[in-house]
Amino acid sequence: MDWNLLGLSFAMVFISELGDKSQLAAIALSGSGKSLRAVFLGTAAALLLASFLGVMLGEGLSQVLPMRWVKGIAAIGFVVMGLRLLIGGGETEAEDEPSC
Repeated sequence: MDWNLLGLSFAMVFISELGDKSQLAAIALSGSGKSLRAVFLGTAAALLLASFLGVMLGEGLSQVLPMRWVKGIAAIGFVVMGLRLLIGGGETEAEDEPSC
């Protein structure tokens, strides 16, 4: 096993997941739910499934495309998401609706 890659993967996902929507959803569910174990297991299973799908997609793409392209696609995806966050500035549908 590549321990360096394991540690890097853990650190990157852990840091990127801090304060994101899934963590906020877990906080909301644990505050209103009766079973913290169920909330933990549900959110952990969802993160595992999302990560598994990402790994499988990356592995599949690396079989078809050169690794440089796969990394480039991932980088472009991050840039697009970052620009949308900067340009969108946190606007929501509720802010667009007129107030009564």
